[in-house]
Amino acid sequence: MTSSAIRIEPFFLDSPRGPMFCIYSAPAAMPIKGAVLYLHPFAEEMHKSRRMAALQTRALAAQGHAVLQIDLTGCGDSAGDFADASWSAWLNDASMAHDWLAEKSAKTVSLWGLRTGALLATHLAQQLPAIQHLILWQPVNDGSLFLNQFLRIKLASEMLSEGQSKSGTKELLSQLDAGNGVEVGGNMLSPEMARELGSLKLATMLPTCSVTWLEIGAEDSLNVTPASQKIVATWQASHAEVHTNTIKGDPFWITQEIAECPALIHATLESLNR
Repeated sequence: MTSSAIRIEPFFLDSPRGPMFCIYSAPAAMPIKGAVLYLHPFAEEMHKSRRMAALQTRALAAQGHAVLQIDLTGCGDSAGDFADASWSAWLNDASMAHDWLAEKSAKTVSLWGLRTGALLATHLAQQLPAIQHLILWQPVNDGSLFLNQFLRIKLASEMLSEGQSKSGTKELLSQLDAGNGVEVGGNMLSPEMARELGSLKLATMLPTCSVTWLEIGAEDSLNVTPASQKIVATWQASHAEVHTNTIKGDPFWITQEIAECPALIHATLESLNR
């Protein structure tokens, strides 16, 4: 099915924090057989991955799925600055988007998230019993570790521009703990976001729906990284249905140039058709 058989509708969804930019994609000439909500990753990773998100969305719509992409509060074309973002606000954004898509499509919604978006999708699924399927792309397993990695971007930038870093990760975390924001790569990280994100661990979020866990690596494999596999084993021990795959490709959310991974798109389509 070609893109001519897909209808794409950009619009703004009202939220308590202001208009939230959305793109609704659906088949133009066939019945809707499913619905998928996409939750994007953090800061610059969101922009790097837009191409892959768009390609996956079109592929899903071409196979009969209604897909909703949203820019969370303070991101992209939605209301607010990144400094206004908090995890609780994003969770509310995602819940509102889910309700809109469920009503629009009249279908049970699957959640698809990349990196912190995968963490957000899993968190949301705990609050919405109707969710039957999670698609996790390279999920962030530990919010605290991710936060430290994000802050290192600032330290690396200072090293490149000034030859030395003015502070370390501990100092930046102390600044956030004291209630002061930290600017990283043009994005002002709020103390509230740092506190909420830093407290999250995927291992404690036991899903009650089926899960497709997909990662990018150097070689194709049915397994994921050891750290991820440990979480998967914990979930499976609690009777969660989890399917894992590592897809050979480049980490498109952080590559210098915009990158694609067609095999990941194919694996995602397979997971919904399974």
